[in-house]
Amino acid sequence: MRILFADDHTLVREGIRPFLQELAPDVEVLEAENLSKAEDQARNAGPLDLILLDLKMPGMDGFNGITKFTQSHPDVPIVILSGHYNRKDVIAALDYGVSGYIPKNIGGMAMVNALRLVLSGEKYLPSEAFSDIGGEEDDSILTPKKTGPNAEIDPKFATLTQREAEILIHLVDGKTNKEIARELGLQEITVKIHVRNIYRKIGASNRAQAVKISLMSGWISMT
Repeated sequence: MRILFADDHTLVREGIRPFLQELAPDVEVLEAENLSKAEDQARNAGPLDLILLDLKMPGMDGFNGITKFTQSHPDVPIVILSGHYNRKDVIAALDYGVSGYIPKNIGGMAMVNALRLVLSGEKYLPSEAFSDIGGEEDDSILTPKKTGPNAEIDPKFATLTQREAEILIHLVDGKTNKEIARELGLQEITVKIHVRNIYRKIGASNRAQAVKISLMSGWISMT
């Protein structure tokens, strides 16, 4: 197994390297301290099984560094390591095509288990990504495209972000998560995160209940 691990802090690389070697008996860890050197390593290393990138290291330029690797290594899972993150960053990284987002304050063996999940073809997100922890892309409610006459809006709908409100409208229209993701240009897992937050905010336990609450509240109607 060959892993490319890029982080600008030597101490972080030295601390994480032993845990990466727990992933397989023959792990080769290639290290770099910035994006440029990571790209050089990737070009010269041969096939890679996993790419770990520090989101804030020199050369990343926000999420543009991720794009470079998703284009050059489309079949290799990319995992972001970050010491500072919020839900907006996690969702954005998913939209850029990463397979995992791991906070640096996670335990060593927890990180190993998260990486094993990614290597099995699944995605890993910190649990905080499924709740509001700041950094929402828009705190305003989206005006629904179909509103009932003289309807009074239930106050809990005012807590929806613009993106959540937009997705809820598609739910009421009967669209699946996959269809919503395709229409809005999002990753399906990003839509799932938003749907989960919609349920929590409006007091629904499933899709059918979310639609029923939306229709009965007057926030949106089928007329």
